[in-house]
Amino acid sequence: MDLGNRPNANNCIFTIVKELAHKIASISMVLLLLASTTSWKVEKHFCMGHLIDIAFFSSAQDCGMAMNMDSNRSNESENSCCSNEIIVIDGQDDLKLAINDLDLEQQLFLVTFTSSYIDLFIGLKEQVVPNEQYPPPLLVKDIYVLDQVFLI
Repeated sequence: MDLGNRPNANNCIFTIVKELAHKIASISMVLLLLASTTSWKVEKHFCMGHLIDIAFFSSAQDCGMAMNMDSNRSNESENSCCSNEIIVIDGQDDLKLAINDLDLEQQLFLVTFTSSYIDLFIGLKEQVVPNEQYPPPLLVKDIYVLDQVFLI
């Protein structure tokens, strides 16, 4: 059994699972955005109390039994045997957020947070050791023995 390859295999599996989870989260967020911004319309046409046609995003076809009473529009709804039921769900229309909509404190926070977050990813060219020029202190006495501090 080769133990040298096991951490690499586990790391590879972890990377694949991480990428898959990232893709699933991205797709679900896109579908959520699409569902929340789309206006939904369902139209149903009933004739004598029976459902004749259902249409999504368009108008339902009538059964052809609707009375054409152009002169008496008010009596048409009372004497007609057909009825339409329309369900409309409006989506969001105000998705644009401009920087001008934020007040000064929010703009200041946004700028400072962004600049500090970007600075986290800037790498150093070489590792800086702050006490590189200072030699360690000389041991005159064994402090652990004098204070009788032992690790057990």
